[in-house]
Amino acid sequence: ISKVAARLGLNEDELELYGKFKAKISPRLEPSKSKLILVTATNPTPYGEGKTTMSIGLADALNSLNKKVCLALREPSLGPVFGIKGGAAGGGYSQLAPMEDLNLHFTGDFHAITSANNLISAMIDNSLYQENPLKIEKILWKRCMDMNDRALRFITVGQGGRTDGVPREDGFNITAASEIMAVLCLATSLSDLKERVANIMVAYDSDKKPIYVRDLGCEDAVCILLKDAIKPNLFQTLEHTPTLVHGGPFANIAHGCNSVIATKTALNLADYVITEAGFGSELGAEKFLDIKCRIADIKPSAVVLVSTIRSLKYNGEANKDEITKPDMNALKKGIENLGGHIENLKVKFGQNVVVALNKFGFDTDEEINFVKEYCRELGVEVAVCENFVKGGKGAL
Repeated sequence: ISKVAARLGLNEDELELYGKFKAKISPRLEPSKSKLILVTATNPTPYGEGKTTMSIGLADALNSLNKKVCLALREPSLGPVFGIKGGAAGGGYSQLAPMEDLNLHFTGDFHAITSANNLISAMIDNSLYQENPLKIEKILWKRCMDMNDRALRFITVGQGGRTDGVPREDGFNITAASEIMAVLCLATSLSDLKERVANIMVAYDSDKKPIYVRDLGCEDAVCILLKDAIKPNLFQTLEHTPTLVHGGPFANIAHGCNSVIATKTALNLADYVITEAGFGSELGAEKFLDIKCRIADIKPSAVVLVSTIRSLKYNGEANKDEITKPDMNALKKGIENLGGHIENLKVKFGQNVVVALNKFGFDTDEEINFVKEYCRELGVEVAVCENFVKGGKGAL
């Protein structure tokens, strides 16, 4: 990883090594004139349509042209890793490597966030046990763990008797859905993180007034658990393109972007930074533009809208069991989804949009040409990308 760091002008003394292939680096938050490229997508199928794969392919393509480029991506959650969606390392020859180092535990950020979240839960239950001085009545805060485990969504705690806490209903979120994850990824410093943590509302008292983390008095303890997790992680692609992988809030319940700190650090280290926002453009990209860009004082120079023939047919109500077979009727119906995303980004947000069509082996020339012609009529460039099978060359 020290060789990868050298591409960004970092020497080995500036790395906190986690084995041979990953490292923490210190944040760099100065204003930058580097180009930021946002990768987003049309409405996906449950399998994902390749935002991360496309982000990696684009970065590798720029790297092959001797551009100083850095990726800024989210960390994977173990829940999706062991579910149908899989890891967050990209795919094929557009992949972060070693994949297992990223997908399984990585540098321990998610574990630190889990501990910080559950410290707050422990403080709430301890306050109840210690005669409830805050007059807690309705608790909003849940415990968390980084795993899909539906049996833990709604549980009861404190069943062991007087010495083992107060019985009450509780539940677990997945770590990526914790508010600690969200505020960590929006924070610009440890002091900013402390303020954000202190302002998290966790309960209501008997007078219906909100209770915050600061009322529990544990914001310092929570932040000290996150002292290393707040630092970006340096990783690499199969083609050795530098990548900052940091944070991973879900886009449906949070803002769905990697950390502000990692993105700004990447902008200070490279001339081109490629980042992504979760789910479709109507969700992750809007939150990226409305929330993250305002907090970080950044804006993208271009937006890459990833789509697939498969997802367009899926949105055109194609037979799910035959989604890989040619179906022009479903494609003609579903392509309106692509048009809606283009309008959203180009007209409503004023962005420079390029459509990246992630090509699968079962896509036909007729289907591809139809999508290309549709985009041209809307005045948008479209690139057919094959980086899954060709690496960076497939995204040139």
